[in-house]
Amino acid sequence: MTRFLLTFIALNYCFLGHTQEAMDTLKVGYTKAAPFIIEEHQDLQGINVWLWTKVAEDLGLPFELRRMEFPKMLDGLRSGEIDVSINPLTITSERSKAFEFTDSFYASHSVIVVAKQTSWQKIKGFLSSFFQANFIRGFLALFALLLFFGILVWLFERKKNPEHFRRNHKGLWDGLWWSVVTLTTVGYGDKAPQTRLGKITALLLMFSGLLFVSGLTASIASSLTVGQLASESSNFEDFKEKNVGTIQNSGAEDFLKGHFFKAVSTYNGVQSGLEALRDNELDAFIYDSPIVRYRMKRDSTFQNLEVLPQKFDVQFYAFGLKHNSTALEKKISQRILEIMETQEWQVILSEYGLSEL
Repeated sequence: MTRFLLTFIALNYCFLGHTQEAMDTLKVGYTKAAPFIIEEHQDLQGINVWLWTKVAEDLGLPFELRRMEFPKMLDGLRSGEIDVSINPLTITSERSKAFEFTDSFYASHSVIVVAKQTSWQKIKGFLSSFFQANFIRGFLALFALLLFFGILVWLFERKKNPEHFRRNHKGLWDGLWWSVVTLTTVGYGDKAPQTRLGKITALLLMFSGLLFVSGLTASIASSLTVGQLASESSNFEDFKEKNVGTIQNSGAEDFLKGHFFKAVSTYNGVQSGLEALRDNELDAFIYDSPIVRYRMKRDSTFQNLEVLPQKFDVQFYAFGLKHNSTALEKKISQRILEIMETQEWQVILSEYGLSEL
């Protein structure tokens, strides 16, 4: 009888303990990350706020929200100070060792934000392309071709056609002038060869000149285009030697360090990072596309910034839970998947200008 009573008390204690644990108020950390978490005038809204509220209501999970800085929120999740983070956390292998993740509810990627070039900077960059080695070599080659045929026709014409090609050293200028006018098809007619060899020289200049100028034009155009593209970096590899910014302790920071970016400045928020770029303290700001685009769209002071078209570092967003919360994580993940299959989820995404990748 005594053994039975002790067993009953022990089981009852365990049951009450688990019930109490299940009903404990969850400490939920967050930091601003529009459009997922938007805090304006003490009003909290956004995609993640809606999703978490929906999950908590459906599962009967009492919770209290705690506003925290992003690094402190991650530290609090690792230490167990908070139970859940409802920020759009990128799932990484390092983070998975420190805390649990729900199933992903959104896929994103990183983008590069740079300052737009002014009209003067674009003109300056275009003009500087003319002083590149390829352009100068092409120009010198063209001048050598014109000079060669100019001297050649002068040698053939100076004795029998002195009215057009003077016999003295001034005749060299006459020959050069004739070759330029002929090759450019201007055709003033003020100078023309009369000898057979002079006319053959003219034919050679016209036919060889057309081929040479066509190739030279393509080469110069290619050189100018390459020079312009080089001045407008459009690949994240181009920024490895430059000063770039991102969010502290973010997946983007891990990506940049893992890909050997040498000068990475970190910030506590997207706002401060974009402000640093706007104030020319950075060459570029690299972070998650939806968060960056949302902030730039709603702040007119960032109108001189632009997002480059390159996309990289695909990221999967999820809620984070403190370590050893497997049972709670499974319940939340199941409910998240069910919500994502509804039309309501698509409506919420579209309201904030997002769509599934």
